[in-house]
Amino acid sequence: MIAFLKGQFAVKTPAMVIMDVGGVGYELQISLNTYSQIQDLSSGQLLTHLLIREDAHILFGFFDQAEKDMFQHLVSVSGIGASTARVMLSYMKPAEVITAIVSGDSKTLESVKGIGKKTAERVVLELKDKLAKHPVETNILPVKNNTLRQDALNALVTLGIGRPAAEQALQKVQAKTPDLPLEDLIKAVLRIL
Repeated sequence: MIAFLKGQFAVKTPAMVIMDVGGVGYELQISLNTYSQIQDLSSGQLLTHLLIREDAHILFGFFDQAEKDMFQHLVSVSGIGASTARVMLSYMKPAEVITAIVSGDSKTLESVKGIGKKTAERVVLELKDKLAKHPVETNILPVKNNTLRQDALNALVTLGIGRPAAEQALQKVQAKTPDLPLEDLIKAVLRIL
């Protein structure tokens, strides 16, 4: 299994990148999310997922672990193939997909091209509990107050609150009252959960 590739971005398009790794060009299928992260870079590292089919070996590239994890969760759902998962991650960031799934918002998932009502409901049904028990690490926390927010998030997760729900609640509380000390921030979040 190829875990990641590090090298020069020889060719970049919104859907595909060719990485020159030691003189060998690897073609990776990517999402718009990954493209937006690498479009100004000449070299870098992409995490990978290798899909082996009867007629092809297809390598998918991801800028961060959250996107790769979300991709792997999505392809585990019956009816969601690698291409559909990549389209979903092009329409929405991993954190947005997680939020939609954990909150049971199948309507948001339906807004993605190629995802119908039944498929969206199946994604929510099959992944909601899985994501609540084993949350995907995401980078949805803003840089401002990152240590305070991270400390509050860690405390909430330790208390048994699912990471996605805690992140959403923290965002709401800090949007209304951004300068709360840690203890008050945790209490405010617990009140709205």
